[in-house]
This record gives sequence, C-alpha cells and structure tokens, in this order.
Amino acid sequence: MVNSSVCSLRTRRLRFPHLPETPLFPPHRFSITCRSRRTLVTASAVSKRYKKKETKEKVIVISGPTGAGKSRLALELAKRLNGEIVSADSVQVYQGLDVGSAKPSPNDRKEVKHHLLDILHPSKDYSVGQFFEDARQATRCILDNGRVPMVVGGTGLYLRWFIYGKPDVPKSFADVKSEVYSELAELQKNEDWDAAVQLVVDAGDAMAQTLAVNDWYRLRRSLEIVKSSGSPPSAFRVPYDSFKEQGDSSDTNGFESSGVQISGDSMEDSKLSDLPYEFICFFLSSQRLDLYKTIDQRCEDMLLERDGILSEARWLLNLGLHPNSNSATRAIGYRQAMEYLRRCQQHGEQSSAEEFYNFLSEFQKETRNFAKRQLTWFRNEHIYHWLDASKPQSAIVEFMDHAYHDWSGNLIVPEQLRMSRDISNRQEAAQLKSYRTKNRHFMKDEDCSHILEWVNPKG
Repeated sequence: MVNSSVCSLRTRRLRFPHLPETPLFPPHRFSITCRSRRTLVTASAVSKRYKKKETKEKVIVISGPTGAGKSRLALELAKRLNGEIVSADSVQVYQGLDVGSAKPSPNDRKEVKHHLLDILHPSKDYSVGQFFEDARQATRCILDNGRVPMVVGGTGLYLRWFIYGKPDVPKSFADVKSEVYSELAELQKNEDWDAAVQLVVDAGDAMAQTLAVNDWYRLRRSLEIVKSSGSPPSAFRVPYDSFKEQGDSSDTNGFESSGVQISGDSMEDSKLSDLPYEFICFFLSSQRLDLYKTIDQRCEDMLLERDGILSEARWLLNLGLHPNSNSATRAIGYRQAMEYLRRCQQHGEQSSAEEFYNFLSEFQKETRNFAKRQLTWFRNEHIYHWLDASKPQSAIVEFMDHAYHDWSGNLIVPEQLRMSRDISNRQEAAQLKSYRTKNRHFMKDEDCSHILEWVNPKG
C-alpha cells in the first residue's frame, strides 16, 4: 500500500561478508502534500478538470529477452526523459547477485535512479504479488516526484501483473500460514517434493502438479489459498485474461506486412481504458541467431573474473542454500554454477577442464532456452511494440522519446526499426536448428586454468 503522505520502498538492512554494511539504496521518502483551496467553480473550470482527469499518466515499459540490451537502452532514454527505472527482474531484487543478473553498475545508478535492486536477502522468496505492490508503489512515487517511470526487465509475469493487475486471491491469515508451514516443513526438509505435491493435490489443487520442481514457495502459497478459500488458485480470474480475450478477438491477419504492429492499437477501444496508467510498451530484440551468439559470449564474460558468477554461487552455498531450492537459487546461471561447485566439493574441491566445459555449455544452453521462452511469452502480449535491437541505439532512443511525448494511443513503428515477432524465413530456421556455440575466451584446456585453480585454491 502507498501511504498518502510517505512513499518508501521495502528495503531490508542486511550484512554480508563482502557487501557494504549500509544498504546500497536506503529507503527514499517522498512527501505528498495536498492542500485544500476554496475556489469559484465555473463551467470552464469543470471542463478543464474533466479533461485533466481524462488524461492518464504515462508509464514506459521496456522488455526483451536476456542479452538484448534493454538495460543500456533504458539508461539512455531515462537520461533524456528525466526518468527513473523500476527493475522488473526477478533476480536483481537480491543483494549480492550482481554478475549473474547483469545488475546495473554503481555508476549507472548514480546517473539514473533505480528501484527494486538489492532489496532482499537471497534466502528469501520474492513473489509476483510482492513485485506488483512494490512496482506500483515505486511508479506512484516517481510520478508524484515529477519524473517519468520506466519499468524495465524481462520477467514476463511480473510485467503482466504490473500492467493489467493481480488476481483477487484472498490473503492468508497467520494461523493458515502456520498450519501450511507445519504440514510441508518435514517434507521440504527431506526434499520429498513428490509427496508434498500430492498433499496439495489431495487438498484440492490439481494444478500443483504443473509447478516447477522444488518451487516450495508457490506450493505453500497454493495450499494457503485452498485452505483460506476452499478453492484452488486457478479458480480466481486473472485480470489479464479479459484483455487477452479482447485482443484475441481482433482481426490480426497480415499485421506485419501492413506495417502496423498489434499492440495498444488493436485494443484501444477495449478495456485498456480501465488500466490505471497509459502504458507505452516496447519489446527489444534482435534476430534469434545474433541473440544466441550474444548470450553465449555473455555467459563467458560472467566467468572471466575471480569475482564473477562462480564467486557469487559459492557465496550462496556458503549461506547454506541449495541449488534449485528457492527463487534465487533457481535463477539461470546460479543454479548451474551452484551444481557445478557442489560436484567439485564432492570430488575433494577438484574439477577437470572437461567438467568446467560441461558446466559452461549447460549454462549457455539454459540461457538460450530462457531467451526463447521469453520470445514466446511476449509474442502473445499484444500491447508491446517490437523494436530491432541491432539498429543504432540513438535511432531507437529517438523514436521512443518521440513516442512518449507524442503518445495518442496509436503508434506505428517505422519499418527500419521494426522487429518481426516470428522467425522470418526457412533459412533462419535452418540456421537456428544447426546452431553451435563458438566461444571467444574458453576454447582450450589452458583457457580455464584460472577457474580450476580458483576451485581448488589449496591445489
């Protein structure tokens, strides 16, 4: 909830061996003062007031697959628009997870204020519902401070709830939470995921079987909802569904060739008017083959320095966390790195070059697959305007700047900046099918010698 007089994001002061004792971003408070004034109301004033109420505040949303360059682009746009960035990344919320989440640098944060970075200890879970509350609160504070909110990230469900709203699922009372915790605690301790799922299925939620393995947070939440309401989570209508139905009923044949993208345009007369803000949404991507190459190189870069993703993964293990046990340790890159280091521990803190290359290959493959899932997800989100990340950044920023200032609800992306939502031809499809990683830094056994020495410092 946003207090009427004070806006402050939830931050927790935590102490870690290699982190500053004070939070990187202490809570920022904005005073919102409303003063009553006695005025003479005229017909003209009423008309102006009505028009002002009709004009909704604008919020920019920028998304794209991992490695597309959305953070860098958003930074430049924010400088031009006097904006502040709200991170919509499910990993960047965690303190200490910097390299693997490609978190903005301290210098970037000095240039442009960022929200929802480093707000949580990695042992804690962070839900889409929490993000909805935090991001909406941050957006309100940015607007009240006279600046432009820019929500930037690639976590699809976060952005969907942020734009369309969250389901009206009942909150759980303390006694229900305690009861659920007691029922699942022993099963989680024994890592008996299948038995826990069956317990929730028997309680009334058959969809629990579709949850990702070891997603204990969502499993507990599902059981809480069943016990609180007598119905499974799927019984509660998601606001997005009504918008999706409206968009799906539109005639979308040939939208690419006509030069008009399906986005806010196709739904302007629908329920978009019910949304609290005027959302101007962009999706930044490049050709899939180029994106895959960028991703592979990015994974390599995260392993070059001693304080890279492996160092952060070791820190997670030292905290007593296990791979794939919560939101932070399920994150792509961290899960693979933690599993690799655990295997090294089991072999007496030893690793062969082959084992390292197997880890790197798995890291790259899972990241590419994640990008593919992101593309699939956002292909069905009609509110986004797709932009070609391979085009000059200055041209894209210029277009987005004009789109913001000239926004009327309809926007046609120029052909030279437009990115197709689908694989464009058979040749591209064939190239993707035969794609093979070509590393720049790690090619021979000696190229990873510094990694192997780091894994076994006593060797």
